[in-house]
Amino acid sequence: QNELAQFADVVTVNSGNVGIGVSPSDKLHVGGSAAFIRVDRSDGEAGITLMYNGSNSTRSNIATQTNGDLAIDTANAERMRIDATGAVTMPHQPAFLVKPNTEQSNIALASNVTVLFQTEIFDQNADFANNTFTAPVAGKYQLNFSLYLKDINDAYQYIYARIQTSNRNYEVEIYPSTIFNSDGRITVGAGFLADMDASDTAFVTVQVPNTGSAQMDIVVYSSFSGYLVA
Repeated sequence: QNELAQFADVVTVNSGNVGIGVSPSDKLHVGGSAAFIRVDRSDGEAGITLMYNGSNSTRSNIATQTNGDLAIDTANAERMRIDATGAVTMPHQPAFLVKPNTEQSNIALASNVTVLFQTEIFDQNADFANNTFTAPVAGKYQLNFSLYLKDINDAYQYIYARIQTSNRNYEVEIYPSTIFNSDGRITVGAGFLADMDASDTAFVTVQVPNTGSAQMDIVVYSSFSGYLVA
């Protein structure tokens, strides 16, 4: 009876809500001057499932690890980890870096030519395919490119290099006829913070005028990268 009385002093049930040390306003409500929830496991780790509808595939979980890391899972997969030093990693955060695997030669005149990136250095969350990044969620994405161009005809009045997205294009322009006295080479690079909706796409293009000859090449040292910022 004393144990039941002590239990009644600590736990309150009110309209289907359970309170520990407090009159509950939620399904489980813990209150007090040093209120916290502690879960001990025999393997030394601790965790708590935040939302669970009976299916492991939709489980969300926060768990501390024996090495001091804190791991956060959604849909039964780890999405974020804060290690004991405070470093944060997000293994499913959209991020990619790609490069060509062969030289793209003799770029056509007066055409918007897609730059080919066949080699993935990394593609976290698998959002890059067929020279195109597809945004998995709406957000702000940092997109970058670096194009190593050679055999540039000094008769070209301009070269446009663009990141084309579903919402808008981001462009840099150079003027070979004012830079070179003869055919030359140059690296063109830029980075942009782009707004993208879910399923929007981004890819890189180059364009040269209809003057001169179709001789410019895009070298394999070129790259295209991006990641979700916010």
